[in-house]
Amino acid sequence: MSAESEEKTLTALEQKWREASEERGPALDDAYDSEGKFRPENLNKTLLDLVPTPVGWRIAILPYRGPEKTKGGIVLAEESVRRANLATTCGYVLKVGDLAYKDEGKFPSGPWCEEGDWIIFGRYAGLRINIDGGEIRILNDDEIVGRINDPEDILHM
Repeated sequence: MSAESEEKTLTALEQKWREASEERGPALDDAYDSEGKFRPENLNKTLLDLVPTPVGWRIAILPYRGPEKTKGGIVLAEESVRRANLATTCGYVLKVGDLAYKDEGKFPSGPWCEEGDWIIFGRYAGLRINIDGGEIRILNDDEIVGRINDPEDILHM
């Protein structure tokens, strides 16, 4: 099917949505696939430029977003998904400040995490910042509780 014939099959509303999505700039939502699963490979430089650079001993993380459907295929209510996202304790490390983990007295075994790691943190830890397409958190380097391989391994509901 050619692009021209595809244009003809779109309704006016679908065409308007397509144009609006092409006009908007990068957003954190771009890091998620059509099923709502986070894909780190979708975090390009343009998208990472939206994230504030943490200073000092701080770390910028992208909190985990839970699934919008159960494993059985039931679509969860928007409010349930929002509450689960608000209470999440897992995140993906986006950027690390220049002084994070430099205190050898406090971190004798080296850094607890680095860019690209999945981590666990306290429920109320950090500063919440809303940017286009989502929320990030800025945490202190000592607020990291642990590293995990996959956030899907932890029950979020």
